[in-house]
Amino acid sequence: MDVNDRDLVKPLIIEAIGAFALVFMGAGAIILTQGQDTVAVALAHGLAIGLMAMAAGHISGGHFNPAVTLAMLVTRRIDIPRAVAYVIAQLAGALAGAGVLVLCYRDIERNAVNLGVPAVGANLSAGNALVMEIVLTFFLVFVIFGTAVDTRTPKVVSGLLIGLTITMDIVAGSQVSGAAMNPARWFGPAIIQQEWSDFWVWWVGPAIGAVLAGVLYNDIIMGGNSSITSAATRHIRSQKIGATRL
Repeated sequence: MDVNDRDLVKPLIIEAIGAFALVFMGAGAIILTQGQDTVAVALAHGLAIGLMAMAAGHISGGHFNPAVTLAMLVTRRIDIPRAVAYVIAQLAGALAGAGVLVLCYRDIERNAVNLGVPAVGANLSAGNALVMEIVLTFFLVFVIFGTAVDTRTPKVVSGLLIGLTITMDIVAGSQVSGAAMNPARWFGPAIIQQEWSDFWVWWVGPAIGAVLAGVLYNDIIMGGNSSITSAATRHIRSQKIGATRL
């Protein structure tokens, strides 16, 4: 696949918008509640991804997360050029989401919660946060494979279930690691705030959790069946078939 293929433009736009929504809604909820309402913050993140997955997941596959894209790459459901393009779009969307938040809230409100940059919990270590990110991302990607990739599962509720998993994860782990589960969720606010403390936690943790879940579900539970094409691939093939018929 050529990454300059015009068929790649629409999926990249969707991936950027999805990451934008996650950061804008999720970090926005943290600013609005000053981090004092975990349920509201969890719902904002979960609804952002769940609704975006249901609205446009059929166009790009609904990754919205470099860790998810990595899981799809190691299970042979996306090729390297497309994966790289997806990650760039996700990071750009997340950065844009954080940037727009700067235009919506006063400095005093944003800075009081550090623009929602994920952080290691009080009296906890980076190791604690790393393990939490691995576990939380594992369950997120496991649910993604179980509801959106495995064709035996009805797809009508996949976005809702993925969003609920994010909500569950944030309620369980936000006080330990910020429950990012997504390098892009850390990246956007961190760039704006110039906050680099323990940055590796939100790259390494989600990557390990995503790969473990993806390989377990794809290669063991599904028996290594990677012939099931992603939504993005199906969309592109249908476009090409339609063009051929014309």
